[in-house]
Amino acid sequence: PLLPLLPLLLLPAASAEPELRFRPPAEAPVRLFTEPELARYDGHQEGQPIYLAVKGVVFDVTSGKEFYGKGAPYNALVGKDSTRGVAKMSLDPADLTHDTTGLTEEELKSLDDIFNNVYKAKYPIVGYTSRRILNEDGSPNLDFKPEDQPHFSIKDEF
Repeated sequence: PLLPLLPLLLLPAASAEPELRFRPPAEAPVRLFTEPELARYDGHQEGQPIYLAVKGVVFDVTSGKEFYGKGAPYNALVGKDSTRGVAKMSLDPADLTHDTTGLTEEELKSLDDIFNNVYKAKYPIVGYTSRRILNEDGSPNLDFKPEDQPHFSIKDEF
């Protein structure tokens, strides 16, 4: 049955044909989370992933459900950007914010260590807070650079 097709296989490809092979985008798309969207991933909905933002980077911490799930010791951190709480190692509701104003040099160093050696090392990045991607006026932040996380591949959530 392949013999009749053989002459077609031997014909040179027409060079005028457009290249239709799929090329993946140069960079993976970036998911933007508003505060209300991020709040939906607070570990209280069964079967829903658990997300936590630090420094505007949203991590999927579902694999650490025993720490971040409903009723778990660090559940207060999830569903929001808890940068200040992570820096101060605080679960005080007043510290569960993105705001780093007034943090000490030591707290900022601790924040960077935990961000790089715990969150980036253990949990996949699923997106960024709108505050990290957009300026106050809603225009795109031209200085935005996605975090490098070579040991993870972003899984499609949908």
